[in-house]
Amino acid sequence: MARVSSKFSKTRTTPYDVAEHLRTPEEMAAYLDAWLEEEPYDVPGFAKALGDIA
Repeated sequence: MARVSSKFSKTRTTPYDVAEHLRTPEEMAAYLDAWLEEEPYDVPGFAKALGDIA
């Protein structure tokens, strides 16, 4: 049986940590503001966002 090669290579991914990109209090506040604007009633999500900046 012939071996079939794929045109596509496997993509390698790495985990994204937003906390690595929030360096200043202004960036942290903007992150929380954006979260509240997008999902104002998602309490568990907002708690996670607070954990991201803690």
